[in-house]
Amino acid sequence: YQSHKTAHVSRVILTNTTTTMSAKKTQFNSEGFDLGAAADSGEGVVYEIGGGVTSVTNDDDNQNKEKAKESSSPSPMDESERLKALGNNDFKQGNHLDAYDYYTEAIEACPSGEGIGPTGQELLKLRDEFEEKNREKMMERQRKDMEKRRSRNNSNEDKKEEDDNEEKEDKPVETFSPPRHLYGPKLAVYHANRAATLLHLGRNGEAIEDCDISLLLNPTYVKAYQRRSTANERIENTEEALRDAQKACEFDPSNAAARKNAARLQKIEDERLEKLKEETMGKLKDLGNSLLGNFGLSLDNFATVQDPNTGGYSISFNQGADKK
Repeated sequence: YQSHKTAHVSRVILTNTTTTMSAKKTQFNSEGFDLGAAADSGEGVVYEIGGGVTSVTNDDDNQNKEKAKESSSPSPMDESERLKALGNNDFKQGNHLDAYDYYTEAIEACPSGEGIGPTGQELLKLRDEFEEKNREKMMERQRKDMEKRRSRNNSNEDKKEEDDNEEKEDKPVETFSPPRHLYGPKLAVYHANRAATLLHLGRNGEAIEDCDISLLLNPTYVKAYQRRSTANERIENTEEALRDAQKACEFDPSNAAARKNAARLQKIEDERLEKLKEETMGKLKDLGNSLLGNFGLSLDNFATVQDPNTGGYSISFNQGADKK
């Protein structure tokens, strides 16, 4: 067969073919299929007999277009993220007051409410109410225990039954479980960042509150533990500072700075407890001497000796010790 084809930029002409066995010659008619419309549709085109054109749409292309639309649509957190970025920029430049304002605006711009989650202040209120109820339960339990001890008789059987009942009623103390926030991790960052500015501004109490909120939103956020630890140390609450430093190490064991800080605070806390012990013993000694003085004695008349085998102590009396 011998073929002839004519091509144009916007029009492609395909001709019907007529074949004669004797001459073996093919003839083409001029009017064929107009594929100009199909050219715009790219790949996935079916050419139909009679001149029709069908464009085939790829399902993957549709899905990609939908995803592109979703990604281009504004997120409820876009404004908060923009304000956080401005706050970070001011914080790096040392403009802590301006950074504080931007972080506050980022917090306020973050969505909250039904279906999303409570605000930071609402979280604190829920926590405080829960802890207050827990205190009331503990006080009620202590009151009942006191009444039971007072009403307990000498019967061993009754005593055993009461002890068994007490074990059943002795439930572990409940801990507060905050409601989930849809944007909790990001909101936790805004509060922790604001806490950082408050530390620079010397507002340690407010910094602790922001870190509290941050950790209610994200209980494993290491930076919030570190910043609350710093604030607690500044107000000489080394016990809480050490606890937060240890938590930071627990959630980030590879953090060398956190480990170093925890070790430093442990030393400070040990020294504080030792000093407190000495002060307490001194006060008890003064009290004992004031009582024994009525009998012409003092605590110097008594000596404690530890038994190396049992670890127990024995007290010996030396009447002339106070005269030395």
